[in-house]
Amino acid sequence: QVQLVESGGGMVQAGGSLRLSCEASGRTIGSYAMAWFRQAPGKEREFVAAINWSGGNTYYADSVKGRFTISRDNAKNTVYLQMNSLKPEDTAVYYCAKSVDPVIRIGGAYDSWGQGTQVTVSS
Repeated sequence: QVQLVESGGGMVQAGGSLRLSCEASGRTIGSYAMAWFRQAPGKEREFVAAINWSGGNTYYADSVKGRFTISRDNAKNTVYLQMNSLKPEDTAVYYCAKSVDPVIRIGGAYDSWGQGTQVTVSS
């Protein structure tokens, strides 16, 4: 079983940037696609971005396309989410998740989740 720990969240003003990290332990994630999700208060969890096992393919929600970049370093067993031009509507708890597949599948299954990191964007 893999354990995922997110870090890098915090408070930032609109227009600012944050870089989230998701470090895996217990098992290598290098053979699996990974993703970031987020959940704002009173809202359902939503997909943010995904990356395939090698890092050669990525996919983004329309709401973050062009502002967020997902990447990974398999040697460090870590996935990142660079968030630029942040908006108040990006405020949420951000979670990373491990896919059951090596490739990105829309609506695919994820079998490991981190505890989340809070991102708060003030206007």
